[in-house]
Amino acid sequence: MTERTADRIRETLEQAILTGEFDDGVRLDEVRLCTRFGVSRTPVREALHQLAASGLLEMKPRRGAFVRMPGFVEVVEMFEVMGELESMCGRLAAKRISDAQLKAFSEACLKCEQAEEAGDSDAYYHENETFHQILYEASGNGFLQSQALNLQKRLQPFRRLQLRVRGRIRQSLDEHRKILHAVEGGDGAAAATLLRQHVTVQGEKFFDLMRGLDETSVRKTG
Repeated sequence: MTERTADRIRETLEQAILTGEFDDGVRLDEVRLCTRFGVSRTPVREALHQLAASGLLEMKPRRGAFVRMPGFVEVVEMFEVMGELESMCGRLAAKRISDAQLKAFSEACLKCEQAEEAGDSDAYYHENETFHQILYEASGNGFLQSQALNLQKRLQPFRRLQLRVRGRIRQSLDEHRKILHAVEGGDGAAAATLLRQHVTVQGEKFFDLMRGLDETSVRKTG
């Protein structure tokens, strides 16, 4: 229960940071957060540590948690590297994926379809994470898998938020189906290209969303 509560708090704070409710460099007060969410310090602290792991907070000894909003260039660079890592995973997985991994990969795609049909963006995101993580493992390269997982964690807030763009989940699902088909067919080149495009589009959708939020903010204050 505590873990699920921490996840809920993290996701709420994650969105608040990305949409500008908390300015860069602001200290997040644990006591106020406990009051805001009506919980003890344990899930709040767990949520803060999760946010620090994704790079949105900096934990300073004896001072607390401070918002660290990555700059535009830094996020672009992370998406570029993620695209290449996933592309490599797809190329290798198409040659190395086991029958059991392929079954799990197909089932993860099916669960994404079910989440899309239910209109549940949070469930879609979590199934989407599993879809990609199976691919990392199926690459058969432990070092590549660890690097992909680390960067996936760093990009988690941005990849989650881009699913709010109208029509993005349906588009993402279509991309998943094509990736699955390429991997099933052992077409490493196609899998690599599709995954690179898939991640690139995620970055573009995130920036489209952020521009929309900025314009809304300007209209409200203008």
